[in-house]
Amino acid sequence: MKFYVVLFSLVIVSLTSTVSAQTISKEEIIFLTSEWKGERFPDGRPKISDELLERAKHIMVDDAWTVLKNEGYLNQYEGGWKTVNDIMMTGRAVTAMYLPSRPDVEKNIKARGASQGRKGNTNAWPIDILTKGDLYVADAYGKISGGSIMGATLANSILSKSGNGVVFDGAARDLQEIRNIKGFNAFVRDFHPSFTEEMVLMGLNTPIRIGNAIVLPGDLVIATIEGVLFVPAHMAEQVVSTAEFVIRKDQFGFEMVREGIYSTGEIDSQWTPEIKAAFLTWLKKHPELGTMTSAELDQMMSKRTW
Repeated sequence: MKFYVVLFSLVIVSLTSTVSAQTISKEEIIFLTSEWKGERFPDGRPKISDELLERAKHIMVDDAWTVLKNEGYLNQYEGGWKTVNDIMMTGRAVTAMYLPSRPDVEKNIKARGASQGRKGNTNAWPIDILTKGDLYVADAYGKISGGSIMGATLANSILSKSGNGVVFDGAARDLQEIRNIKGFNAFVRDFHPSFTEEMVLMGLNTPIRIGNAIVLPGDLVIATIEGVLFVPAHMAEQVVSTAEFVIRKDQFGFEMVREGIYSTGEIDSQWTPEIKAAFLTWLKKHPELGTMTSAELDQMMSKRTW
């Protein structure tokens, strides 16, 4: 019996080591994302619902950014990307941090990875943990030549595992081939024909910096042609719901102004009870935009700074 208990303990330790290699602990992820009260992955990463990821595909990034700004989240947006195409992506952040390599560190990291069954260069390791709905976000410190941490082969693997593309503060290669991967997009600093050189994975599902933004594992990533927004998981529902309302409000306002019912000044300021009633009546005629009660409208308008 003791033999089996010892064997079981060794298996648990082995599995824990494999999961935690290059990562912060589950307890640290939970600590850093303590505002999140919903479901989590086994490693502690917040698990935003698939339904919310889908809703986030239909909002405007500037509206979402405004919600975050009004709540004091000022370092969540980064622009200046090159992309494969114009496909918008939303997903739960899986983060990776790369650093310039040094022989002793890289040797130790690769040896430990090999003992845990990890294969290939370290830039392939984040891909192994991707699940559907994840979005791979990497801090590759803006490296271009020798900084291509993904080519066409890895891009296909990323898409098959996550259904998504990538956001890299670094480079990618094989642009001509990647363009042929249906449903895939990459937000990178540039494309370059080189391979990964003199860089090593130093953090997996750790907090990272992407330009001027901070990204935590499990953040809602909204990647658009305007730029990329990283929404803290606990803010995701509020951000998406408010941005959805702004879309409804704008469509209502455009129609009212065109028809001369209300002026732009009336639409773009706090609404009178008459305008609120008109909006709720209008919304009933557009069921595709969803429903809203008078109390929900009052609550939304009470916070209005957009």
